[in-house]
Formats: sequence, C-alpha cells, structure tokens
Amino acid sequence: MIEQAYVQAGDVTIPEIATLRARISQAIDDTVAAGPLDRLKVWLQMPTDSTFFNGTLDKLCGERAKDVGDRLSSDTGGVYDPADLSAALDIATKWTAISDILHSDRAVTIKGPTGHVGGVKSTFNNKTGTGFHVIVLLATGQELGGRHFFLGFDPDVSATTESRTTWIPFAVGGGGTVAKVSAFTDAMCAQVIKAMILGNSQDGFGPLVRKYYVDTTAPFPAIIRG
Repeated sequence: MIEQAYVQAGDVTIPEIATLRARISQAIDDTVAAGPLDRLKVWLQMPTDSTFFNGTLDKLCGERAKDVGDRLSSDTGGVYDPADLSAALDIATKWTAISDILHSDRAVTIKGPTGHVGGVKSTFNNKTGTGFHVIVLLATGQELGGRHFFLGFDPDVSATTESRTTWIPFAVGGGGTVAKVSAFTDAMCAQVIKAMILGNSQDGFGPLVRKYYVDTTAPFPAIIRG
C-alpha cells in the first residue's frame, strides 16, 4: 500500500493549499443533483451502514473519480487519465507528466489495486487482493524536511479511522442507514461534503484528502480481477 499521511503545518503544495481549497469549495457549491443522496454520491463513496461499514451503496469509484476530476478541472480541459501505471516502461516519465499536469491546475485520476491506492481501513480491501480503486490527485507537495508527496482525494468514506470517525455523526446523526439523508437540505449536504474533504483548517484538509508518498521509479502492482 502506498504510504499515506495527512497534511501538516509547513507542507507546501503546487497548486497552493488555499487555491485547492477554494477550487474544491466552489465545485461543491456548484454541484446540482436530483436529491440529497444523489448530491452526496457525486463526491462520496458511502457505506450502507454508518457505524459498521459492512457494505457500500455503489462501487463506482472510476466513474466518480472522473466526474469529480472534471469538476475540479473545468477551466483546464478536464481531468487527466494517465497511461497504465503498472507498466514499467517509462514509469518515471509518466510521473513527471502527471506532476506537470497537476501544476497546470488539472486533476489526475489514479487507478491501482485497492490494497495499493486505497486507505488502510477501506471496506474494499480483501484477503484475495482482487479489485481496484481510483483516487484523484490534486497537487504535488514537499514537507519541511524535504520529503516529496502527491496530494490526493479518495472519495471512500471507509478509507481511514479518521474518515470513519468524521463521517458517522454527519451522515445519519450517529446511527441508522444512509437512506436517512433524504431529510437533508442542500446546505446540510454541502456541510457534510466539505467536512469530509476540506475539514476545518484553512491550512489543511479533511480526512478524505491525504498525502501519498509514491515511488515514482517503480510501477504499480498489477490489478487482479476477481
């Protein structure tokens, strides 16, 4: 699994954190959907049960990543979908191209085995190692100590302990099923989405946006179909 961490004070990204936060916030505000559940599903891959995370409403991570990526790249030609990252040929060149794309304010979809690109607590992880997941890269970054990372958005609410903890009280008031969000207003939906993605700090993000320490010299593991 790609090592992941949350943004800390002193981390510097290209594009800048403030720019990314503003772009994401505007895209969330501009989201139009048929109803509250549909509005949430544009941005979040949600569980059917808020507390136990036994299943998910859908497995549309690829479709969702492309849609979100397009929303975050509306002024730059749409999301960028790189060539197969499990192919060893020119892998470093591929990551250089990805960095250049990110620096032009375009998002990038990244596809890989669930156990490689997903979160450590993801519902999609399984003992057989089959399946894939798709995340959306937003920026490159560097820590105070000089370590480099990519900043990514993972719509999977079950991905980490922090994302699960944040999700539960927002989604259904602490218990029940996701279907209860039908009582949400548009403002409540936006609040949930922003809490999960943007968080409360102007210098960071919520639990669905994380640092990914990608080895840009090595190909991804191959995806195993179930």
